[in-house]
Amino acid sequence: MAFFSKLKESLSKTKTSINEKIENVMNTFRKVDDELFDELEEALITADLGVNTSLEIIERLREAASSKHIVDSEKLKSELAKILEEILTDGADSKMNVYGLPAVIMVIGVNGVGKTTSIGKLANMYKKQGKTVMIAAADTFRAAAIEQLEVWANRADVRLIKQQEGSDPAAVVYDAVNACKGKYVDVLLCDTAGRLHNKKNLMEELKKIYKILDRELPDSGKEILLVLDATTGQNAVQQAKEFKEAADITGIILTKLDGTAKGGITFAIKNEYNIPVKLVGVGEGIDDIEAFDPHEFVSGIIDAEEKGAEE
Repeated sequence: MAFFSKLKESLSKTKTSINEKIENVMNTFRKVDDELFDELEEALITADLGVNTSLEIIERLREAASSKHIVDSEKLKSELAKILEEILTDGADSKMNVYGLPAVIMVIGVNGVGKTTSIGKLANMYKKQGKTVMIAAADTFRAAAIEQLEVWANRADVRLIKQQEGSDPAAVVYDAVNACKGKYVDVLLCDTAGRLHNKKNLMEELKKIYKILDRELPDSGKEILLVLDATTGQNAVQQAKEFKEAADITGIILTKLDGTAKGGITFAIKNEYNIPVKLVGVGEGIDDIEAFDPHEFVSGIIDAEEKGAEE
């Protein structure tokens, strides 16, 4: 499938980081014992899965090895792949909740992570699916945010609702909701501010916007997507933690995955905060955004046959 080939290509650096570290351990320690588990734990930590998640994975792997009598390192690798996929699929899932007229997708994130670009790519993706799309320029705080979003709206050929810089973001969203009514708009994309230095303001702003959306569009699906730059590694994990404290994040758009070996953060964020990656940026083009598939992701970074095979 096209997604898998694009994703597989974008995961080449992450695969080098994770798979090669695991292979080195498995090839060095053919016997499944404490030494192997200790080395594997270190390999996972250095591959950006984070300390807590790596410890949990190793604990689950030890239990599986014991209960399934796994003594061969290759079969252990298959079990590891199974556990990694379970981490990504347990709890909140990766599917987008796009239903109702319009479905609402709020997008937040700090400057420089690719928020505006992601909104433009999303607009293009849904338009290509035959949906009518509208964008609300509700990040009225950041200088030039509205102008940059306008460029992407024009590229995707979708309507943009905007006000002046410094306007009330909730007023922009209200205008956009009203503009959607009677127009059969399928998807409303809302660009919102990503200021973390004042969480209270961010929380109040998002609460105000959400109140309008709940009142005006009670039957519509609503997503709050946090945009994270995969190249920032553990900093992205910290951003996920801080934004989760400020907003009810439903999912993540992971950008610049093709340019980094730090894709392991996907497991840490999902495991520690139960925030699933829902979309991934796999290149710089307007078409380079894809729905996230946990199975394809794990398959793309770990070479393991007979995943989950019992012995």
